[in-house]
Amino acid sequence: MTRRVDVLVVGAGPAGLAAAARLAVGGAGRVEVLDREQRAGGVPRHCAHGGYGTWLHPLTGPGYARLLVDAALRTGAVVRTGVSVLDWAGPPHGPLALATVGRDGPETIEARAVILATGARERPRAARLVPGTRPAGVCTTGELQQAVHLYGQRIGTRAVIVGAEGVSYSAADTVRAAGADVVAMVTESDRARTTRLRAQDARLRRRVPLLTGTAVVELLGHGRLSGVRVRHRDGRTAVLACDTVVFTGDFVPENELARSGGLTLAPETSRPGVFAAGGLLHPGQSAADAARAGARVAVTVQGFLNDPCRPAPEANLAAPSRPSANTPTP
Repeated sequence: MTRRVDVLVVGAGPAGLAAAARLAVGGAGRVEVLDREQRAGGVPRHCAHGGYGTWLHPLTGPGYARLLVDAALRTGAVVRTGVSVLDWAGPPHGPLALATVGRDGPETIEARAVILATGARERPRAARLVPGTRPAGVCTTGELQQAVHLYGQRIGTRAVIVGAEGVSYSAADTVRAAGADVVAMVTESDRARTTRLRAQDARLRRRVPLLTGTAVVELLGHGRLSGVRVRHRDGRTAVLACDTVVFTGDFVPENELARSGGLTLAPETSRPGVFAAGGLLHPGQSAADAARAGARVAVTVQGFLNDPCRPAPEANLAAPSRPSANTPTP
């Protein structure tokens, strides 16, 4: 079955929802948002800590996600969850169309404009080339937060956090919320990559050791993680006993859909009518920055809808329509 909409947004995170709300309220016609998750809101859904909203109206991550979803729905945008976008449908230079599959089966959706707001993800252990065994207890921040805050699952009792960014400290908060202890935070950097106040609070009040100039070089244990081997910059090694390790930060864009279409990524991509916003362009950016980027790209999309014959930027006209099978992942 083929349906037609005016604007199709792929990704119901802060960028996609903010763009949909701005377009719907601006009279862009039928605006539809698709997300493969069962609930809309993106990463903030499982960030139970504060730091969202404003100084006058502080929110937790789930509260911020609900605010964005409600705003999109109030403006008349349609938000559909549990729908996966498989690939582009039709010829590269034909009408914009995406092949999807959801609860009701496969469907092709044509649109006058498409916004890619697929976000970013943290590199898992395998992509970081950390050797060792393959025990249970190895995860990223997103996997940890979903397990604890969305599904109420138990984790281990002693965790090592790999990284010292803001997201790393959020992971440490989640570990403590699950009733486990943080053995140490390990980073190859010379210092914590977060605010001084947050770093001092973790070190002095929470008593979480920060090992700088240190890398995790091996995972140990069979069945369940029993420890991690670390190497300091001077060559010394040590083993930290733990049953959980959380790899944090090091975000990469969820760019598979863009790659399959051979798109050069920018707010206006190399294919006229296709736009991008949020973590897809700036992996690791805050939810508030992603939402602002979504609102900005909505203005550009509105201009395109009012003038669909406008050519793509000259710098992008030479982009290939399809990638070769050997195109590497950025």
